[in-house]
Amino acid sequence: MTLLKVDGLSSTYSSSKGPVYAVDDVDFELNSGESIGIAGESACGKSTLGLSLIRMLSDSTSGKIIFDDNSILEMDESKFNDEIRWKKISMVFQGAMNSLDPVFTINEQFMEILKQHKFDGDSKKIILEAMNSVSLEEHVLKKYPHELSGGMKQRVVIAMALLLKPKFVIADEPTTALDVLIQAQIINLLKSLKKDGMSLMLITHDLAVLSEIADKIGIMYGGQMVEFGSSEQIYKNPKHPYTQGLLESIPTLSDNTPKYIKGIPPSLLDLPTQCRFLERCPLSIEKCKELPPKFKTKTGYVRCWLYEEVT
Repeated sequence: MTLLKVDGLSSTYSSSKGPVYAVDDVDFELNSGESIGIAGESACGKSTLGLSLIRMLSDSTSGKIIFDDNSILEMDESKFNDEIRWKKISMVFQGAMNSLDPVFTINEQFMEILKQHKFDGDSKKIILEAMNSVSLEEHVLKKYPHELSGGMKQRVVIAMALLLKPKFVIADEPTTALDVLIQAQIINLLKSLKKDGMSLMLITHDLAVLSEIADKIGIMYGGQMVEFGSSEQIYKNPKHPYTQGLLESIPTLSDNTPKYIKGIPPSLLDLPTQCRFLERCPLSIEKCKELPPKFKTKTGYVRCWLYEEVT
């Protein structure tokens, strides 16, 4: 059963230099219980995509987002906040410490979420359930954020996202700035949540992390999703030259000298009318001077003229 369908999603920011086209014409689908990974370089639109799905940028977002049979971009803000946000879709924001208020205890911050979303049940019970789900003890509730380690803060933020038992959780760089041991704990936690039937979106620049969790993967570049498909297809038979470059940049035991992609991504203030990867692509052809449409693959699509004849 389809849980989430995104069609032609675009989001822009206003700036002194003009509009920033952070997300441009993104499409994908996700079934109940599936997880999706979103990967790409910094400033490619990954976080903006997550924020758009939870309608934190609704004034500058267009397209369609169908979640649990609701067209959420067409809902008014109060209805979305009461019925969808945090109850059905929640988000683990990038940078745990920035998500926690330093002057309030952890318990007070949990209570604020419940108040904001008009929870009228047993507050203590639901908070303890969320804490137990991330292996945190009750005494943590009395502490302030600065009294917790980086891993504990990250688990608190995840517990907050799980508080109202949503169907879909967006996790934006949940393992960034954590040591390897804590990263492994967070990844195991996310795998456990997925095993329990929760749908996840994991946003990261680390394709190695995605390989452990994601059923489907979307590769972002220059605000576009240049390739989307099953995890198996993306890792074993990547289509887009950018996806291939990302995978080749991962060190392996047999070759610890990774390759790198020359050049820099295009400015989201002034996007080219040609293929956005053209200037960095080692496989470009004459046709690449035009912006490629989406060509179907067995499990998704790819934006690359090299696959025009395949479809």
